[in-house]
Amino acid sequence: MNRPLPDSARLAWWGTAWLRGAVDADRLLDAVRGEDAVHTVGGDPFLVGLGPLRTAGATALGLALPAEGDPVGLGGPPAFNHAALEAGEAVVAVGAGRGLVPARVGGSVDWTVHAAERRQLPDVGEADRGLRRALLETANALADLDVARWRPEVADELADLRQPSAVTAPPGVPSLCLSLAGRALHALTVVDLALVDDGGALTVLEAEQRRTALRPLAHAGRRALVAACSPEMWPD
Repeated sequence: MNRPLPDSARLAWWGTAWLRGAVDADRLLDAVRGEDAVHTVGGDPFLVGLGPLRTAGATALGLALPAEGDPVGLGGPPAFNHAALEAGEAVVAVGAGRGLVPARVGGSVDWTVHAAERRQLPDVGEADRGLRRALLETANALADLDVARWRPEVADELADLRQPSAVTAPPGVPSLCLSLAGRALHALTVVDLALVDDGGALTVLEAEQRRTALRPLAHAGRRALVAACSPEMWPD
C-alpha cells in the first residue's frame, strides 16, 4: 500500500513548472490529470481556468494539507480555510492571492477558485528534521504497543523507513524536496495502515493509545509534504 501524491501536490509541482516555463501546457495537463477522466476549474476546461492565475501574477503554486486543529499550508481567509479543510488539501497561487480547492466525483476533479492570503510555511530543513524525529518516536511508541501483533504490515513499513515512496516530479523540483516528499508519503502510508481498523486492540484505551502514538507522525508527514511542494520554501 502506497499513498499516492495528492491531487493538490501534483498541481503544485507541475503548475509551478508550467508557470516557470519548464513544461508545456499539454505536459501539465497530463501530469495533473493522471488516470482521471477530466480536471476542470470552476467548470471550465482546466487550462482555460488556470490562465487567470498567470494573469493575476502567480509565480508558483504551493501545497496546503490541513487537518482539524492543524491548518498547515493555509493563511486565510476563513472561507478558503474552511473549504480546504473540508477537502483535506488545497493549492495556493503564490503572488496571485488565489487558492484552488479540489472536489472529486468519480474520475473527475473540479477545482474551485478562492481568495487566498499569504501563509507561514515550515522550512524544508526543519520539516525534514521534524519528520525524522517523528518517525523514530512513533516507531518506538508503536513497538511499545506491540504493533507487530495487531498490524504486521505496519511493523514492516516502520522497519524500512529509509525507503521513500516513489514519486515523479517535473524539472525544477530540488532533489532534497523530491526525497522529502517520498519519505513524507511513506510516513503517511504508515499512518493509513495503522488506522485502517481497530486491528488487535482489545480495549478503547489501546485504540486511543495507538491514535495518540500516530498523531505526531501524521502532523510531521503533512508538514514535510507541504514544505516539499511549496516553492516559496525551496532551497536556492
